[in-house]
Amino acid sequence: MNLLDVIKRPVITEKSMLAMDEKKYTFEVDTRANKTLVKQAVEAAFDGVKVKNVNIINVRPKFKRMGKYAGYTKKRRKAVVTLTNDSKEIQIFDAAE
Repeated sequence: MNLLDVIKRPVITEKSMLAMDEKKYTFEVDTRANKTLVKQAVEAAFDGVKVKNVNIINVRPKFKRMGKYAGYTKKRRKAVVTLTNDSKEIQIFDAAE
C-alpha cells in the first residue's frame, strides 16, 4: 500500500477541533491501514512532524433507508494521531492572506 493512499481526509468535527489544542489530529484512513502505516504516512505527508502515538477507531456501517430501498453506509476507520511536544503543528486550514 502506498503511503499517500493511507490518509484519506481530516475529520473536522467540534470534538476533533478541540483535540487539536492537545496536538491530537484525527484523520479518516484506509480500512486496511494499521498504526505503523498511519504513523509513517503522517510523518511523510507533513514536514517536521513527529508522531508520538496513534489510536485507531473502527466505525461500523449504519443502516439507512431511502424509500423502499434499504442498505448500509460504508464502514470507515479513523486514526487519532498524537504528536510529540517538540513537533511542528499540522496546518489543516491554510490561512487566507
